[in-house]
Amino acid sequence: MRPRSAPNYLAGYPPALAESIIELIETNRLADILRSKYPAAHDARTDKALYDYVLALKNDFLKNAPQLSKVAYDSTLKILRQALGTHTTIARIQGGKLKAKREIRIASIFREMPEAFLRMIVVHELAHLKEREHDKAFYQLCRHMEADYHQLELELRAYLAYLAAGGKALWSPAAVDVP
Repeated sequence: MRPRSAPNYLAGYPPALAESIIELIETNRLADILRSKYPAAHDARTDKALYDYVLALKNDFLKNAPQLSKVAYDSTLKILRQALGTHTTIARIQGGKLKAKREIRIASIFREMPEAFLRMIVVHELAHLKEREHDKAFYQLCRHMEADYHQLELELRAYLAYLAAGGKALWSPAAVDVP
């Protein structure tokens, strides 16, 4: 793995916390901790299954939010936009009216992650239906939809730092031990 440094994924966290995560990565203990806490990946592997998953969460928590026209995995997200998920609104004129289509795109890396990590990123993108900015109201909405939002975000960032340091994917089909 790469030499000791604080990956961008841990920027904004207290230095002591980032340092402890880096130490877990360097001593090869982070992978074991994450695999024991999250033993399996989710089942929403297709765009249709992802759409159903997102719609169920939206209907549970944001009944009055605008309808989503598209939800999909996007393999270019992390590379092009340096993002793990996006929420976009596409406005167009139809007749004399202005129509808006809303889309959520989730980075393809989430196809092979635990359901908790997928839920965290979906909750984040759904919160943008109501709150545009990453402010106090936004994070309150995220915590309303997922009580462990901040812990899951930290664990996801730790996993991404592990991958950036050269670690192998933990929940890909090749990583799963077959007896």
